This record gives sequence, structure tokens and C-alpha cells, in this order.
Amino acid sequence: MVAITYDIEIPSSVPAAKMFKAMVLDADNLIPKIMPQAIKNVEILEGDGGIGTVKIIHFGEGSQYKSAKHRVEAIDKENLTHTYSIIEGDALAGVLESITYHIKIVPTEDGGSICKNRSIYNTKGDIEINEEKIKEGKEKAMAMFKAIEAYVHANPGC
Repeated sequence: MVAITYDIEIPSSVPAAKMFKAMVLDADNLIPKIMPQAIKNVEILEGDGGIGTVKIIHFGEGSQYKSAKHRVEAIDKENLTHTYSIIEGDALAGVLESITYHIKIVPTEDGGSICKNRSIYNTKGDIEINEEKIKEGKEKAMAMFKAIEAYVHANPGC
């Protein structure tokens, strides 16, 4: 198995705790609401949202994928960190064992935050991943983050 890692940092004017709440704690309901073309809905298959919870994500009509099974590996509401893995589904494209995402929302001095996201693509065997696929994943992550940020700005009470 080969592991390919990439890191991305996205600045935001939204305070860290508020961004964590929207991006992690409320994501299952919020993202289908603001980006239905990307994610149609999320179902919890087992668990209560904490470590070990398994969810199935049904992608929207704007996605090339149908679904992905996702497992919560770690969540720390105080330190604003969340780790989860895509463990099944056509998003793995038959060449990946899993994709693990480590997310940390860090407060900035100006009252905003930085989303630090590390993605680890675990391939099957010695298969190499096309760099375009990784770039595409980064762009989708950035678009989703910016959509959540815009929603939080437009709905300060959320």
C-alpha cells in the first residue's frame, strides 16, 4: 500500500469554534442544505456521531459518485479537531483502500480561523494516483469550505 498525503490550509474570517460547529458538528444537515448538488443526504448507519460512527453519504446529481461510507476516527470539540475516513464506495474508484482526513480549525489573532486539512490517500497495492484527482479533491474541499463560510456569514445565528 502506498500512502499519498497532501495538506491544505484555508483562511476564514469566521471564528474557529463557529466554523468547527458548522463544518463538523452540523455538517450532515448543513452541507446537503447549502450544496445539494454535491451531497444529497447523510445517513448514520451505526453510532451516535462520536468515534466509531459509520455514515453513508449520498452524493448529489452534480457529483460523479453515488455514495461513500465514512467512519469517524476521532473528534475533539475542545481542540477543534476531527478525523474521519472514507472506507467504502465508488469515491474510492477501485484503486484506494481508504482516504483519511484530519481536520483542525485553528483560531487566528484577528478573530477568524484557519482550516488545516490533511488528506491521506491509501492506495491498493502499488497503484499510483493521478495528480489531477488530488488537485480535483483539493478544489472540491476548498469550494465546500467557502460555501460553509458564506452560509455562516449569511446566517450569524447558526
